Parts: sequence; structure tokens; C-alpha cells
Amino acid sequence: MKKYSELKNKIKVDIVKEKEEGLSYLTHYLHHHKNVVSHYYKVDAEKFVTNIVSEPLFPEYLNLKFDVPFPPVKNPKFTFIDLFAGIGGFRIAMQNLGGKCVFSSEIDNYAKKTYDANFGEVPFGDITKIDENDVPEHDILCAGFPCQAFSIAGKRKGFKDETRGTLFFDIARIIEAKKPKAFFLENVKGLTNHDKGRTLKTILRVLREDLNYYVPEPKIINAKDFGVPQNRERIFIIGFRKDLGIDNFEYPKPLKKKVKFADVKEKNPVSVKYYLSTVYQDTLRNHKKRHENKGNGFGFEIIPDNQCANAIVVGGMGRERNIVIDCRLTDFKPVTKIKGKVNRDGWRRMTPREWARLQGFPDKFIIPVSDAQAYKQFGNSVAIPAIQTTAKELINKILQNA
Repeated sequence: MKKYSELKNKIKVDIVKEKEEGLSYLTHYLHHHKNVVSHYYKVDAEKFVTNIVSEPLFPEYLNLKFDVPFPPVKNPKFTFIDLFAGIGGFRIAMQNLGGKCVFSSEIDNYAKKTYDANFGEVPFGDITKIDENDVPEHDILCAGFPCQAFSIAGKRKGFKDETRGTLFFDIARIIEAKKPKAFFLENVKGLTNHDKGRTLKTILRVLREDLNYYVPEPKIINAKDFGVPQNRERIFIIGFRKDLGIDNFEYPKPLKKKVKFADVKEKNPVSVKYYLSTVYQDTLRNHKKRHENKGNGFGFEIIPDNQCANAIVVGGMGRERNIVIDCRLTDFKPVTKIKGKVNRDGWRRMTPREWARLQGFPDKFIIPVSDAQAYKQFGNSVAIPAIQTTAKELINKILQNA
């Protein structure tokens, strides 16, 4: 088999130099060469792949389904990159607004699998190993990055010293190198008081002073205000390159539409595997009672059909704080190993598809992973309607000042 360096030369992409990124090279190339990924699979996938090198590098792609649910935009209005991409929540929002994704990065292999199934593109891996100069030019940088403390925050040594070792540093170095017209960052609400507020203060100073962007005050946005029945608060940070002359920005106002869990509830009865056992029911009740006796509000919660769900998060209580009542089950024979019997009260967990809907993912979104991975992926994702509504305002500003 010929070297991966030959593949890189053939497809004229230079982003990272590591062997395991081969599928990322290939799928990014397929997207950006005439911007129609499925065309190359349909015409003669085997010939195309085998002509890149002397023998197939990626045999699994010879049997790839030709059409993906979310193909690239054919006549884009703008370009963007998708950092900490997860399963593509940001990407769906930006593509819905007419954007073309020119680069994606995600470190989790299971999330990459889901991203590939839906977009026909394998994201590149660890962002800390990607040279910022190899990232393609783009109009908007999108990133839902993890929250990390800065070990020497507040010492004003410049972002290269002050934020090094954090994932925000990788965002900053890409912004410095590529100078996109704008960026859209998303994080947990807790960023506002993380490390006694020093983390956010440092981020804003770096963006405003070191990188020279106009950054309006960040805004806490709740997903339930933008069309999905989930009480999910996240901080949005928007920025514009100062030479664009943009000196004001208004975050979108909440919609007046009332949302409820019934809007996303499964229309048909679901598998018995989502129903709690009687033993687990007792465990949850006892756990909640212990905390109530201590004056705490921890524990499971049942979400009525006419109310919003709690925020879906990674980990056990993300599901246990979103139990629903569904009495449509008729066959109570377990399909998994459980202690006790399947409860007769109708208590069940929400399904991965219901979690997908809580985040605004269309039903055509493919879930190719286990339930455990799906819960993790949707819990880590962004609420698409909130992202899209805010991004629309950002894009309008850029286009008006083009």
C-alpha cells in the first residue's frame, strides 16, 4: 500500500499528518471537490478510491450508502468550521442557514461515527494536534468547547501564555491565524462563575484585546424559549472582526410559543427496555427521600406530558430527572437483565430519539450507535433551534457589512 503522504498529495489537502486521519482527508475532499459528496460514490466509488492509491485504503467506503441526510449546501452564502463538533448540532443549524462547512474536528470516535453517517464526512481528531495554519479559510468559527480553568488567569501575559493547555487556547490560535469574520462559541451556563468568574473574564479579554474582535456581552439562552421543550440554559459568545465595522448585536428574543414534552413524545409504544424495574423504582424513591430529609432537592423527577423536560446531560441523573409516564406497554416481559419486574406504573426513560428531538434534531437524523452512546452524544450536543436563531442574526450582520 502506498504511503498516506501520497493520498494527501493526490487530494491536495494539508491539515494533519497522522495516519489515522486518512478517512478525514478522503471525506473532506469528497465534500469540497465540486461540493457534492454523493456524486463520487454514485459514479464509480471503487474506481475513485482505488485510483487515489494502488489499492483501497478504505474498503468500508466502497459500500457506503450514497445519500446522507444532511449533504453539503450547493450554493453557500458563507463558510464555517465546526470545532468540538460532537454529532453536528452546530453544523445542521449553519447548513440550514446556507453555510458550507469546510472543516470539522471531534476527538470522540463514537461521535465521529454518528457525524459521518449523517454528513458523509469524518471529522479530524484531536484539535490540539492540528496546525492552525492548515485549517481552511472560513467566514465563521463555531465551537461548543469544554469549560476549563486557566492556571494563571488574570496575569495578563497574553493568550499564548495565559490560556495554554486549555482547549480555549486552540480556538484562540485558530482565530489568530485565520481571522474569520465572526465566531460563535457555546458553553455551559456555569462558565459565568467558573473559577470565581476569572475564566470568562480571561476569555473575553483575549477575544476583545488580544485578538481584536468586537464581542458584545455574552447571553444566557434557554432552549425552551426557541421551540424545544427542554429547560436548557447555555451561554452564547458572539464576536465580529473589528474591521467589519460592526459595533452592535442583539441576541434574539424568546419565542412566545409554549412547548411541552408531548411535542416530542414517541407516537408509538416503545420497547420494554426503556421501562424501569420495580427494584430500580424503589432505589430512586429511597434516594430522593434521603435527600429530602436533608433538605436537598436531589433525585428523580417525573415530567408530565404538558411540561418541559429538564436539561438532558451526560450521566445517570440526566435520564432519571426526565422520567415520563407512558402506560401503552402491553408486553411486560423484560428484554434485558433487570432486578425485579418491569413496573406497572408506566415509568420509563425517554428514548434516544426523544432526546434528539429535545435538542431539535430532525427525525431523519441517523443514530448508528448504542443507546448508551446516543444518550451521551445528545446530552453533549447543542440545542439546534437556539443556535440557528442566534446564528441567523450573526449572519445577517456579516452579510449586511460585506
